[in-house]
Amino acid sequence: MPPADTGASAVILRAGASPSSSTDSLSSSDDSRIAPGDPGYRRMSFALFAAGVATFALLYSTQALLPAVSDGLGVTPDQASWTVSGATAGLALAVVPLSALSERFGRRAMMTAALCVAALLGLLVPFAPDLGWLTGLRVAQGAALAGVPASAMAYLAEEVRPRALVGAVGLFVAGNAIGGMSGRILAGWVAQAWDWRAGLASVGVLAVVCAVVFRLLIPKARHFSPGSVAPRDLARTLGRHLSDPLLVRLYLIGALFMTVFGAVYTVIGYRLAAAPFSLPQGLVGSVFLVYLVGTVSSAAAGKLVGRLGRRGALYLAMGTTSLGLLLTLTSSLTAVLLGLVLITAGFFAGHAVASSSVSRTATTGRAQASALYQTAYYLGSSVGGTVGALAFRAGGWDGVIVLGLGAMVAAASITLYATRKALLERRVAARRLSARA
Repeated sequence: MPPADTGASAVILRAGASPSSSTDSLSSSDDSRIAPGDPGYRRMSFALFAAGVATFALLYSTQALLPAVSDGLGVTPDQASWTVSGATAGLALAVVPLSALSERFGRRAMMTAALCVAALLGLLVPFAPDLGWLTGLRVAQGAALAGVPASAMAYLAEEVRPRALVGAVGLFVAGNAIGGMSGRILAGWVAQAWDWRAGLASVGVLAVVCAVVFRLLIPKARHFSPGSVAPRDLARTLGRHLSDPLLVRLYLIGALFMTVFGAVYTVIGYRLAAAPFSLPQGLVGSVFLVYLVGTVSSAAAGKLVGRLGRRGALYLAMGTTSLGLLLTLTSSLTAVLLGLVLITAGFFAGHAVASSSVSRTATTGRAQASALYQTAYYLGSSVGGTVGALAFRAGGWDGVIVLGLGAMVAAASITLYATRKALLERRVAARRLSARA
């Protein structure tokens, strides 16, 4: 675990400037950590990619099917949206407790158990007799999946060299993108051929396969040290993270990005299934092919940070997402699809930058730091899905766009505040260094 920075150099690092050469050399000298090209790096990447696929495929398995769920169960869009929001809320509520258990039993064991339980629940979800049972099973499924994201981030932070961390996290997030895409497309076409229950069953089978692949490929942790799971220790760790202004800003930014994403993709199926587009269920599911853009933008997040800095990359992600939102206001299917591409690219880039920044900022209790990020992130998804559906019911697609743009303005304001604060801190640090000289 890299040492915490102190003094003026800590101010500069936490303000977002590039680490000093001495810090880089210290990090790179830790040859026992995994780096690209090392034995095991590819296995680790494929394993976490599979975990990401299973997580997002299961978590959002009902999202592309919401119009069919509404018709099949006789419920409104905002009621059906709880099958998505319930899963993300379950994850948000369970991620901190399960991340604490991962400190005791290990990241690898926690991720394996989480994937297995969630996949088995995925095979039960299609048999839910009504909306209450369906939502309840989805909440349980989301809670089970909570063992994956925070544990994965902590695993990467412990096992991967710092310079390769953003790229490694980007690959995991890319797996999320592929999972979100493949699960929705698979469910959409299976549902069109049979029904929405068969679509959900197909996602459950996909998740079982991914869980097996993960367990066979994931390397044993070499840098994990069991920690305490005592409530007092957990509360102390959480309090330390929540008192860190940089971490809190990252949590809020992640939540706001996910609010936009949750709102757009919860409601887009209803919009595309209605006039003037009137797309069938299979094509509505295929719209999620735009998730491929997310695999590219998340994997490229490291390069963006290298060129623009972390806040510069976040500004670009926010601007891209906002432009995409505006494009979807038109009645042209081509423009709407282009807008979805930009929204997806901006979201995944912003998420990769923010989540990797959390892992890098927290020098102790990384699982809890990542868990708090995931809590905020998925609460944002729950809020976005539910409020987005209500906004759609009240004001149509325009209401969803107002919600999304408001979230991006709030995220940009937080980042702008951080930029101004960082400039001030760097000036103070420079004056102190000059005075000492």
